[in-house]
Amino acid sequence: MGLHPPFGMKLLRKIVRWGISLFFASTILAIVAYRFIPVYITPLMVIRCFQNGNLTMHHHWVPLDEMSPHMPVAVMASEDSRFLLHHGFDFEAIGMAAKRNMNHKGGKKYGASTISQQTAKNVFLWPGRSWVRKGFEVYFTAMIELLWSKQRIMEVYLNSIEMGDGIYGLDACAEYNFGKSAKDLSRNDCALIAATLPNPRKFSSRNPSGYMRLRERQIKANMRYIPSFPKEGEDYDPRTAVGSTYK
Repeated sequence: MGLHPPFGMKLLRKIVRWGISLFFASTILAIVAYRFIPVYITPLMVIRCFQNGNLTMHHHWVPLDEMSPHMPVAVMASEDSRFLLHHGFDFEAIGMAAKRNMNHKGGKKYGASTISQQTAKNVFLWPGRSWVRKGFEVYFTAMIELLWSKQRIMEVYLNSIEMGDGIYGLDACAEYNFGKSAKDLSRNDCALIAATLPNPRKFSSRNPSGYMRLRERQIKANMRYIPSFPKEGEDYDPRTAVGSTYK
């Protein structure tokens, strides 16, 4: 007679299988839903409220076509110049960051997080640097690249990203830091906002330091070589655009 696993082990396996199935079903459903509906709240927003002991939060969802056309270009120039080319992960940038970190042991760590990765972790995950969270980030990044358009990723990114203390999304940032709507932001405004994104709680677009102004000028210079952001469904190849530095 063959040996049968004990009842407890069989139950555990069944629970694990159901748990994995539920995880994939629920996350895919959420990703598909967010392809069409606005993202009004994220885990980071909730966590920040508890960290600050203040439930006040400034966040206005606006469609991408109601934002300044300079803003997608500014964040690509600042954060992810190959956004229109990669499929969620910029392996060229990852390799360069790894080399720089090897040559600067013990100092500042360089990252290569793409706009897609930042969107995935902002919308679906908690802040942190654990390997578990990184694994989930890879999964969600791959899924949104598969199920969302680049335009939708950019739209969700610009609506959900932290842009100041208690400020989330471009329209709230435009209102509280510039006294404008997201659509009325100038090229300079967008470059300055993009300059704060590595650490928007430390760097302010409302009261920019000299360092922020320097970053703004650098981003504006890079924006000259980034093609304008294509509209949904537009046939567009950034590699053939005039003045493009894409390779």
